[in-house]
Amino acid sequence: MKKESLKKSGRKKISGVNVVGYLFCGLIALVCLIPFIMVLSASFTSEEAISLYGFSLWPKEFSLEAYKAVFKSPAVVVKAYLVTISLTLAGTAIGLLLQTMTAYVLSRRDFEWRGGFSFFFYFTTLFNGGLVSIYILMTRYLGLKNSYLALLLPLLFNVYNLLIMKSYMLSVPESLIDAAKIDGCGDFMMLFQVVMPLVRPALATVGLFIALAYWNDWYNAMLYISDNEMFPLQYFLYEQINNIQAYRKILSSAASGAVAAAFNLPTQSLKMALTVVATGPIVFAYPFVQKYFVQGITIGAVKG
Repeated sequence: MKKESLKKSGRKKISGVNVVGYLFCGLIALVCLIPFIMVLSASFTSEEAISLYGFSLWPKEFSLEAYKAVFKSPAVVVKAYLVTISLTLAGTAIGLLLQTMTAYVLSRRDFEWRGGFSFFFYFTTLFNGGLVSIYILMTRYLGLKNSYLALLLPLLFNVYNLLIMKSYMLSVPESLIDAAKIDGCGDFMMLFQVVMPLVRPALATVGLFIALAYWNDWYNAMLYISDNEMFPLQYFLYEQINNIQAYRKILSSAASGAVAAAFNLPTQSLKMALTVVATGPIVFAYPFVQKYFVQGITIGAVKG
């Protein structure tokens, strides 16, 4: 009887701790959600209301001027979305494959040069040739000016992601590798059928990092892309903000009637609308990515 009562009390304590934990995590999630709600509210607020009342959780004066400015040319926005989505999908797939294969080689204890190659990769994180040399290499020698490869190649390989993948692969038991060798597995079969199923959490983590890097990239487009139809989403939105700010300065320096027009031009609300447009797909896609990410962690933990 005592044991049963202890078990029941223990279950009640555990369930109580779980409830408190869920409530605390839910509260933190709501606090983290407030800034995004304010961004969404500001994107539907008129510029004058933002200037007078500031930002709030609910639009003071509802307005669609910011979104009208963003989607003034819908075809251009759709094209920018397609460029970014294509680069994200291709870059994530190719980059994850390259970094996984490299990490596998560097994690193999029977590869006698792995220390030298590891130092070579680590050295590139400390020193590089600088922006000028990279720009000359990309434009003059590789001829990648106004080329999608100029957006794809710079983010294709990241040493930090490589170190994450290598560290996780070092936890794979050496006995499994030896058993696969005895069964006649080659290196590629060993990587894809033995190692990769065991490192799914690392694959999910590194894949998410690579995808976010491509989705948020605008700097390489600023350097190498001058064709408006080749702009990715982030750089297209960056150009939109610059154009609005420049136009507002021109109107402000003109006649008094134009000053009022400049005051009504969406600037702050435009920034918020552009943030919503840029982050919206990732926000809605993230729960699905998170679901597979958690599944990968569970499978990796069980098999590990």
